Amino acid sequence: MRKIVCLTTLLAAALAAEAQVNTADSVTQHASGNRLSVGGYGEVALSREFYSDHVNRYSSPANYRDDPSHGRFDIPHAVIYMGYDFGRGWTLGTEIEFEHTGTGSAIENEADEAAEWEYEQEKGGEVELEQLWINKRFSRSANLKIGHIIVPVGLNNAYHEPLNYFTVYRPEGENTILPSTWHDTGVSFWGRSGKFKYESMVVAGLNAMLFNRDKWIHHGAGSPFEFKPANQLGVAARMDCFAMPGLRIGLSGFLGNSAHNTYPNDLKGEGKPYDKVKGTVAVGSVDVTLNRWNWIVRGQADYGYVGDADKLNTIKDAKAHASNSPVKSAMIGKNAVSVGLEAGYDVFSQIECLRRNEQQLYVFGRYEYYDSYIPSGNKEMFDYTNVNRLAFGVNYHPVEGVVIKADYSLRKMKTPYNNEPSLNIGVAYEGFFL
Repeated sequence: MRKIVCLTTLLAAALAAEAQVNTADSVTQHASGNRLSVGGYGEVALSREFYSDHVNRYSSPANYRDDPSHGRFDIPHAVIYMGYDFGRGWTLGTEIEFEHTGTGSAIENEADEAAEWEYEQEKGGEVELEQLWINKRFSRSANLKIGHIIVPVGLNNAYHEPLNYFTVYRPEGENTILPSTWHDTGVSFWGRSGKFKYESMVVAGLNAMLFNRDKWIHHGAGSPFEFKPANQLGVAARMDCFAMPGLRIGLSGFLGNSAHNTYPNDLKGEGKPYDKVKGTVAVGSVDVTLNRWNWIVRGQADYGYVGDADKLNTIKDAKAHASNSPVKSAMIGKNAVSVGLEAGYDVFSQIECLRRNEQQLYVFGRYEYYDSYIPSGNKEMFDYTNVNRLAFGVNYHPVEGVVIKADYSLRKMKTPYNNEPSLNIGVAYEGFFL
């Protein structure tokens, strides 16, 4: 019995490590002999931000230079994985995510308003079904997945669990310009062969009417409706090469048109002025992870393009949109970019008793540059989207699957905008429980 318990523990630890390092889809992991898999991850974040949070801090930066600091406590993500092995190569994967503790509403009897019944919004947040798919395994090198799936473009989307980055919050650059976590409905072919893991997919296209200046295409994978418009389709692909023990190099990209992918599709039709606008989105990304010699180093570079950006801006700014329309009227840039690099060293690796106890303490630094708005012409007053960010801190792993994080972060803004420093503390977990 003791041997069985030890074997189960080792297997669970191995699967957790695999999920953290080697898979873009943690839910695909099933313990041998177990038909049901249950797991997940979660984060708690406590921050003190030493800059103004006023909505006009970028339009009138001088007016908010001396504003007081403010605190934010948050639960960015709490995720439940559930998978089931039906046998004969058929498996089910699901992921339910509660962002910022989910949403809440209630009905109340308002005594100070003539005892009227009112619906009240109690708190913000989101509850999302990020994955729901059926996978057919033909062999290790050939799998077909159909359903709602992760689009693994960029390092952050492919390896988004909290043990896969050092900072308390997800890396800002990719989290700003790309959907995060990017998930959509479609069909995926994937597999592993030798040192390579690969995936290609066709999914519902992005919606250009949800793009904006501050987030580029970040909101474009979502839908304000009860369904996802799929007048346009997109294709995505990813290739990971495990070149040597501890070293992974990845390439990924996305291509698809984004115009005419909303509801109602009233921009397209005989004689309509925007009939030929395509809004082609192209994103390319390269990333690398090194986990060896007590070092963890991660880096990525992403570059994106939106065709017909000027015409899309004209459409989005049209006065025909109602004030409560889901269309985001803010302009979008033709291009966006994100580059990031972080490195951490396990100082406990040099202390024998702690090393033997399998505790780890990584001291790390991170640098990233990103810009969510690179227009074809003059940026005018929108240079606040051009950000250099530095972060320094520690990650303490007391046991497998748990990390306590702390970092100091500084967003360095271009003149005349004010820099944005903050102190952050977080705790996160990740693993399979069944």
